[in-house]
Amino acid sequence: MRAIFIMIKCEPGQAYRVAQRAADSIEALSELHSISGQYDLLGKFYLEPDQDTGQFVTEQVQTLPGVRDTYTLIAFNAFTAGA
Repeated sequence: MRAIFIMIKCEPGQAYRVAQRAADSIEALSELHSISGQYDLLGKFYLEPDQDTGQFVTEQVQTLPGVRDTYTLIAFNAFTAGA
């Protein structure tokens, strides 16, 4: 599994609805946080190694009702304390 992070900009007043829809419908979702700044939500998703990132973002995240824009970050390594 590989992690990607997606920042999601929502239509005004839709962030909590988008978050709930994502939690209910996207199996690859690990965590979803409401955030401040230019984007409203930050999601951590785990994809299969052969899964197409662009197709996942455009078909599963950008199609959620209330999503205005996304910004995707691909993670290379995860670091933890004491490891």
